[in-house]
Amino acid sequence: MATIKDIAKQAQVSPATVSRVLNYDKTLSVSDETKQRIFEVAEELNYTKHQKKTLKKMPEILLIQWYNQQEELEDLYYLSIRMGIERKAKMLGVQLSVCQLSDFPIENMTADGIIALGKFSKREMAIIQRIALPKLFVDFDSMSYQEHSLVVDFEFGVIQALDYLVANGHYSIGILSGQEKTKDNQEIIADSRLQAFHRWQSQQEHAIDVVELVADFTVDGGYQVIKEWLKQTTSKPSALFITSDAMAIGTLKALEEANISVPMDMSIIGFNDISVAKYLSPALTTIQVPTEWMGEQSVEELLALMTQEKTITKKTMFAPKLMIRESVRTLL
Repeated sequence: MATIKDIAKQAQVSPATVSRVLNYDKTLSVSDETKQRIFEVAEELNYTKHQKKTLKKMPEILLIQWYNQQEELEDLYYLSIRMGIERKAKMLGVQLSVCQLSDFPIENMTADGIIALGKFSKREMAIIQRIALPKLFVDFDSMSYQEHSLVVDFEFGVIQALDYLVANGHYSIGILSGQEKTKDNQEIIADSRLQAFHRWQSQQEHAIDVVELVADFTVDGGYQVIKEWLKQTTSKPSALFITSDAMAIGTLKALEEANISVPMDMSIIGFNDISVAKYLSPALTTIQVPTEWMGEQSVEELLALMTQEKTITKKTMFAPKLMIRESVRTLL
C-alpha cells in the first residue's frame, strides 16, 4: 500500500506538503501545479487516505447554477464565476457536475459537496437544505439559513463609486439599478446596491440630486430603460451610476443614439468590471468584482468543508475596487 512518503518521493516534495495538500489545508502556500502533481501521483499509486471522514479518490462537486447558458451570455458576471469554479476544479483533479435546480435529481445524488451559485427563494433553499452534504453558497448571503457563503461587499463598492463621482464634482447623480426574481418567481430580489446608495446619500453633507431608474440586469434592459427615460426627461444628471456593466453597455448605446457624449455630456460608472469593460468606447470606469477568483476560492473552501466533521457557519466577504478609466469627467 502506498504511503505519503512514496507520494512525496515521486512528486519531489516533502511528506508534510503531501499530507497538507491531500487534506486540503487552505493555509498551505504552494502552487496549483504542485497540488495537481501530488493528486496525480496519489491516484497513480492508488493511495488511500485513512481518516474519520474520507473522501472518494476523486472528490465530486455538484454546481447548482441560477443562470442558464443564455442568461450567462447576457450578463457575464455569473459566467465569469463559473469559469473560475471549472478552472480550479480541473486544476485540483475534482470532478464537477453542473445543473440547475429545475433538473436536480435529488434522489440520485452522488456528489461529495455542493456549490450553489446565484439567488434562491425560501422554497428553493428548502429543497437544497434537504440534501445532507457540505454546501457553499456563492453570491448569496445564506447566513440566515445557517449555511456557508461567499459574497461581495457591495456596499463598499457603491461607496467607492459615489465618493469618486462627488470627488469629481458630480452632485446630480442618477442610479440605474437592477431587478430580478428567483427562478420559481416566488420572490423579487432587491438590488442591494440601491439600498447602499440610499444609505450613502443620507450621510452626505451636501445635497445630492438623485434620479432613480430600474431595469433588468441585461444589455437590452439598460438600453430600453435609458432610451425611454431620455424621451421623457428634460433635466439630466451629470453622472449615472449603473449597478451592472451589462446595463452600462446598453446605456452607452442609448446615449450614443441620443447624441449624448460620454463623458463630456454625461459621466458613467458601472459595476462588476466584466472582461469587455476596458474595451468599450470610452473605456468604462467601474467597480471591479473578483469574479473568477471568487469561483476558484469557492472550490477551495468547499473542499475544506468536505473534510471537517463540524464547522461554524462562515461568511467570506470580498472587497471590490474602483477601476478608473475614461467614462467619468471631472467638473472641478
